[in-house]
Amino acid sequence: MSLNDEMKRWENEDYGPLVRKFPERRDRFMTSSGIELPPVMLPPEKQDYMKDLGFPGNYPYTRGVQPSMYRGRFWTMRQYAGYATAQESNARYRYLLEQGQTGLSVAFDLPTQIGYDADDPLAQGEVGKVGVSISSVEDMETLFKDIPLDKVSTSMTINAPAAVLLAFYIAVAKKQGVPLNKLRGTIQNDILKEYVARGTYIFPPEPSMRLITDVFKFCKDEVPRWNTISISGYHIREAGSTAAQEVAFTLANAIAYIQAALDAGLKVDDFANQLSFFFNAHNNFLEEIAKFRAARRLYARIMKERFGAQDEKSCRLRFHTQTAGSTLTAQQPENNVVRVTLQALAAVLGGTQSLHTNSMDEALWLPTEKSVRVALRTQQIIAHESGVADTVDPMAGSYVIESLTDQIEAMAMDYIEKIDAMGGALSAINTGFMQREIQEAAYQVQRAIESGDEIVVGVNDFTVDEEIELESLRVDPSVEEDQKARLAALRARRDGEKVGQLLGQLEQAAQGDTPLMPLFIECAENDVTLGEICGVLRQVWGQYRPPTFI
Repeated sequence: MSLNDEMKRWENEDYGPLVRKFPERRDRFMTSSGIELPPVMLPPEKQDYMKDLGFPGNYPYTRGVQPSMYRGRFWTMRQYAGYATAQESNARYRYLLEQGQTGLSVAFDLPTQIGYDADDPLAQGEVGKVGVSISSVEDMETLFKDIPLDKVSTSMTINAPAAVLLAFYIAVAKKQGVPLNKLRGTIQNDILKEYVARGTYIFPPEPSMRLITDVFKFCKDEVPRWNTISISGYHIREAGSTAAQEVAFTLANAIAYIQAALDAGLKVDDFANQLSFFFNAHNNFLEEIAKFRAARRLYARIMKERFGAQDEKSCRLRFHTQTAGSTLTAQQPENNVVRVTLQALAAVLGGTQSLHTNSMDEALWLPTEKSVRVALRTQQIIAHESGVADTVDPMAGSYVIESLTDQIEAMAMDYIEKIDAMGGALSAINTGFMQREIQEAAYQVQRAIESGDEIVVGVNDFTVDEEIELESLRVDPSVEEDQKARLAALRARRDGEKVGQLLGQLEQAAQGDTPLMPLFIECAENDVTLGEICGVLRQVWGQYRPPTFI
């Protein structure tokens, strides 16, 4: 009797009669991507092990980008942090390092993210609120005071002005006496997803892509251990996409960046090893594990088959993961510890290279030290106590995981082919295709929650009347005035003539095709501020205005 015959016998004799007597919880069980889960999964009928899975550290990297994965060392435990002033954030960073964190991840306030100084009228009321305020190299120096930049890996969540913030960081490293080839870290630098899902853009696409490829060129020679971009699916997922859409739109954006770099004269194997990715870890545990495996395999095939990468390292999708902020609830916030634990475990089982775990109170306010410590301890317990890091890709061979991996890859590739037919990611963004797909997915999820088809514990079921008794963290309103005063003092003591000269050079360079990174670093070293640099670029390049979609 064949396996399929045995399956039919089981369905007719065991499963079917029981379900007719005791109906299941719902008619169909679906993942976020619309993949239906049968009651039981059989082994795949057709699978070429070496072609589709391979071994860890080998193409197509389905089972991980390193041969030994966490048996060698754990993922980087990198808590995203930053608020108020550089001094206060520096204290939080040193606290986290003392608690066992192994990498830093910088959150910038909104004015910094869109290229305004703290004393700009447009920054009023936002200074230090959702991240740290960085207007000058002096702020960056304070942020990393007593933190040796050759000993830590630093991730900076910054996009439109990413090249300028990297220049500030490099200037601080030079002042510390750290060789640039010792610097390790990542700048997000992913402008396309800003146009799609997040909105902290400044410049139109063409000059924005120029800044990105300029960073690629500079870091290839000067900062070879630095990840020049973190191509982000995280914010696409936070905006409401499915898991398959997250993979598809992230890789479509990656294709656009790679092509832009090739068009700028770079060779794929010269820069591909400095590309990194940033994914969301959401609630559907099995689908999330499969999503990471599918993304790795699909990216490897794109790099080899589409772009002709010869270096195996060019085909490795290395990614940071953050647990899903959009799943955190203000109701019963302690429940978020459980959500974050499951999401973090999915990221580890999916083979992440670094991980941020959200704090239980982030749906309410900036996380406190205690809640951040609990979030970090979550990672440490998974690493040291669960045993899941003791073998490579422990979920491989699970019939459902392998099936979901195949289906997510196929769905993502179908989206990429549609986007190619539109002329690429930028065309798909400009016509609103990606945005509409995400909005529809988000709408369907919200409808399911409001109808009760999807349960969110503590929100639409299992609710209680309670007063939130957690400790809260508030940013002192005096932060803004203090930051303005520091900027005024900086401007008073710097060489104004030199600043004016540099801004004139920057205007000329922006009008042509001169590489900008060396000039950004020189500006940083002479106390030219972020807002002044971005102000000149705004004058030359203009600002992005999103199209209106009907």
